[in-house]
Amino acid sequence: MVMNLEEITPEMEAELHRNVLTTTLDNVKAWARSNSLWPMTFGLACCAIEMMGASAPHYDMDRFGSFFRASPRQSDVMIVAGTVTKKMGPLLRRLYDQMPEPKWVIAMGSCATAGGPYVKSYAVIKGVDQIVPVDVYIPGCPPNPAALIYGIYKLKEKIRYEAKTGKGVTHS
Repeated sequence: MVMNLEEITPEMEAELHRNVLTTTLDNVKAWARSNSLWPMTFGLACCAIEMMGASAPHYDMDRFGSFFRASPRQSDVMIVAGTVTKKMGPLLRRLYDQMPEPKWVIAMGSCATAGGPYVKSYAVIKGVDQIVPVDVYIPGCPPNPAALIYGIYKLKEKIRYEAKTGKGVTHS
């Protein structure tokens, strides 16, 4: 049945708004990306235990669409959990460079965000953001698994916001 625009009543228009979904391809891609994150674990210290706890049955991060990967080529999120030393810095950067675009980084714990209690040590990098661009910071020593899940939720919001506003950034 073909109708003219003059024949559409307000009730028909309201019914269309309730039953027809309109969006852009960028929003669909952002929704899919944000609901299917594949983090690469980079556990370096005690925060790594909390990261493992987040994927254990009690917290079960898998139910939020986050599935840990062991390969940087299959990951789009790097979770840096723990103390990054100057010797480990170049390896962290190499793994980051091997990840495909788009990619994001979460700094988990006070050591990864700012050096933690080892801030006066000559061997510790005072924040992973000196090596790779960080999208989400999760404070704590160590932060609990619920804090990591909240950080992943904030990353999902950021991914959708960047797609909606067109302010997506590619990192290098």
